[in-house]
Amino acid sequence: MRLLIIGGSDAGISAGLAARKYDPTTDVTLLVADAYPNYSICGIPYHLSGDVPDWHRLAHRSRADLENAGLNLLLDHRVTAIDPQAHAVTTGTATLGYDKLIIGTGALPAIPPINGLDQLGWTDGVHVLHSMGDMFDVQNSLHQRQARTAVIIGAGYIGLEMAESLTTRGLHVTMLEQLDQVMPTIDPELAAHLEHHLTARGVTVHTGTKAQAVQANDGHLTVDTDNGTHQTDVVLVVTGVRPDTTLAATAGAELGIRGAIAVDRHMRTSLPDIYAAGDCVHTYHRLLDQHVYLPLGSTAHKQGRVAGRHACGAAAAFAGSLGTQAVKVFDLVAAGTGLRDTTAREAGYDPFTVETVADDHKAYYPGATEIRIRITGDRATGRLLGAQLLGHHGAEIAKRVDTYATAISYRATVADIDNLDLSYTPPLGSPWDATQIATTAWRRHVDR
Repeated sequence: MRLLIIGGSDAGISAGLAARKYDPTTDVTLLVADAYPNYSICGIPYHLSGDVPDWHRLAHRSRADLENAGLNLLLDHRVTAIDPQAHAVTTGTATLGYDKLIIGTGALPAIPPINGLDQLGWTDGVHVLHSMGDMFDVQNSLHQRQARTAVIIGAGYIGLEMAESLTTRGLHVTMLEQLDQVMPTIDPELAAHLEHHLTARGVTVHTGTKAQAVQANDGHLTVDTDNGTHQTDVVLVVTGVRPDTTLAATAGAELGIRGAIAVDRHMRTSLPDIYAAGDCVHTYHRLLDQHVYLPLGSTAHKQGRVAGRHACGAAAAFAGSLGTQAVKVFDLVAAGTGLRDTTAREAGYDPFTVETVADDHKAYYPGATEIRIRITGDRATGRLLGAQLLGHHGAEIAKRVDTYATAISYRATVADIDNLDLSYTPPLGSPWDATQIATTAWRRHVDR
């Protein structure tokens, strides 16, 4: 069986490896638009900060590893068309046939309507950050311009990570966010603490501020906003992504939520023998029981594996996502999973959220730090719907949000968390872990 995969990032590589593992006789060929298959785009801020000095270390696997696993890699091969009837794709130099096709084209930067932005590029010091090529452009720009200042437009995950990265390099960073808080995926109550932490680390933060124009003048850049003007050496535009669906849509594939490729739980598209996975598709949400657009690396890996296995005949299905995420910002980690009040209410739940502050381990053992935890549950059924956490990066925030994510996945109630047999030793936790202290507080408030 000839399996052709478009894309060499998380979804594409996972699909190819899964297909070969399930059926080693499958002929798997990946068409990769650049020369960097299986590189961690999520790791880019940590190379730019100097935490990962060698960019080659960002590769999950080397090219040799992938080829030894039985994958045929065609690098610098950009697909220009898909012909579903002929079961073939066209690149700039050739036409390749397939029996099954998996589309893993990912996402593209969502560029906001800022005057002058379309006329400037990396040579002017204006950047997006979504590929290895973008990373090299930023690196070159910082060196060539001897940058001392940076303006980051967008205070989401990548914007926050890059604020730390560039500050670590010695730049003064100014963040501009159109919404009224940093990290819009958490509640304002936690975002306020995160913003204070950024400010304490020397980052200038302007929320409720819309960038209106960017201009290049005498080797420097000017960013005009509805709340003032900022002079800077480099500008980074990280305002989210949109699904890259041109190939699929042109071939006739049905599009779904937010223009992403519509797929079923087996990752099949509306076109025969064509699958899609990763940031280019919409995602089944476990709690909502419907599709949403949630572009996440962890989700792309899982969807790719399902697509690769199902294309080879396995009874594979995508279990769904909860949008579980975590981000490190200097000394803090913010994390969340499941639903917040607004989305839960729109989905028909009766949500109630309670915030608790608890120590990450016994206070008498040195180094204890506070964790802020917001628990969202359904008042009618007691079902756990979501959790948000903010705490020190040594406080196992990611582990604790994963505890909640696991519980939600198996339809646990808030009360069920109290009964979990969680580990305890004074340097690492308490007899009642912080995760349980938070759920107990939720029940106490609901029972009043």
